[in-house]
Amino acid sequence: MAETVVPTRTIRAGQTIAAGDVTVMAGTVEGSFENPEDVLGQEARVTLYAKRPIGFDQIGPPAVVDRNQIVPLAYHAGGLQILTEGRALARGGVGDAVRVMNLSSRSTVTGIIGDDGTVYVGNTP
Repeated sequence: MAETVVPTRTIRAGQTIAAGDVTVMAGTVEGSFENPEDVLGQEARVTLYAKRPIGFDQIGPPAVVDRNQIVPLAYHAGGLQILTEGRALARGGVGDAVRVMNLSSRSTVTGIIGDDGTVYVGNTP
């Protein structure tokens, strides 16, 4: 019999999911997790309520960039490399696309968050 992962308590958006926070219930719900190991260490993107299935779009990697945080902004193309600072306009985890305002030009660009919190615009190194 298949199982579905559900929280044991209410988990607020932004909290990291630990082993004691989830359990499994009988049955399968489409678009939700079946293995508790898949959700451990992930961050709730929305409030997760006890005994309600955890959907694929409701959790993600823990945020490494917060809204309004000053972040390194990098652009690489061929032999050209431009490094500057930007202000993150949203919160995100590694691999998430986030909008950033370039502090030098005041223009807004979209980039991908790297492991170290650098936002890469265009080609990643």
